[in-house]
Amino acid sequence: MTTTTHSPHSSLPQTGSRPLPVRTDSDGRETRRGRFGRQVGYLLSGLPMGIAAFVLMVTGLAFGVGTLVVVLGLPVLIGTLAMARYLARVEADHIATVTGRPLPERDAAPGFAERGRWATLRDPQAWRDLVHAVLAFPVRVASFCFTLTWLVGAVGGLTYGLWSWSLPRGDNDGLLDLAYGVTGRGPDILFNTAIGVFFLLTMVPLVRGLTVAQASLGRVLLRRGDV
Repeated sequence: MTTTTHSPHSSLPQTGSRPLPVRTDSDGRETRRGRFGRQVGYLLSGLPMGIAAFVLMVTGLAFGVGTLVVVLGLPVLIGTLAMARYLARVEADHIATVTGRPLPERDAAPGFAERGRWATLRDPQAWRDLVHAVLAFPVRVASFCFTLTWLVGAVGGLTYGLWSWSLPRGDNDGLLDLAYGVTGRGPDILFNTAIGVFFLLTMVPLVRGLTVAQASLGRVLLRRGDV
């Protein structure tokens, strides 16, 4: 079996983040390892992006609304919504890359003269983009924590016998001793290895489910297109 690389979204506009190439076998089908790697990358990269988006949107919205009385709030809100549209475009590209299904196209934006000076404030999609940046934050945090925990648990549990000697031993003889009062290095290694096997066997469905949940929120609120 040979492995080739191509992009399933070559027809998408290359905006924000470029869709990553997809590894396929000789029949043109995407390899499981390639799909799993893209899903893990999508979930782990969601945390820094989510933090930045949440801080920018909440700060911009609060400052803009708070300064509306002195007119300064209008350009602040417009800038915040413009940033929300850019972040939505990046997330739309990520969703298209990780799921293989691009989001619906955003309605074409008319020219500046036709739109008017404050048209961004009247754009419902821009406000949905802002709402997504706020609502997606706890989802991204949870996805990041679960994904990292399962990855570390699988690797750490399966290799526990190689590094358990370096752990300080006090009044207990490991996790098995704390939980069930069973002592001995052998049972401790077997117990932790079993935990690692559990994380390994459940990792793929967990990552797949988290990817679907996080991407589904974007499919509900976002659209694909240029800002």
